Amino acid sequence: MNITGRVTADAQVRNVSNSKTVVNFSVAINDSYKNKAGERIEQTTYFDCAYWLSPKVAQILTKGTVVELTGKVSARAWTGSDGQPHAGLNFNTSQIKLHGGGKKAEAVQAPTGNNNDDTKDDLPF
Repeated sequence: MNITGRVTADAQVRNVSNSKTVVNFSVAINDSYKNKAGERIEQTTYFDCAYWLSPKVAQILTKGTVVELTGKVSARAWTGSDGQPHAGLNFNTSQIKLHGGGKKAEAVQAPTGNNNDDTKDDLPF
């Protein structure tokens, strides 16, 4: 699955068992539509994301950065300390593509040398 949205806060790196690290961050996806009455409805969906391949990516996952993620989505449900039911969406990402924004994205993106902007594409139109 692919999702595109904005990082809601700077990514956090956590150490987990067996000397593995995970980068946790949250992404907000905005959507809008018109209901039957013709009113525009704005809707935001939040995903709690995890990236396991390299902790270095946390440097560029800063608040406001627009990212395109490829991975798997899963839902979770729990009962809070207040006794109320809660639900959320997890996204385990295996690929991250930057689209700009954020505090550090511009400074970090330039020196990486990973410019994959081809002038040709395989679209038939």
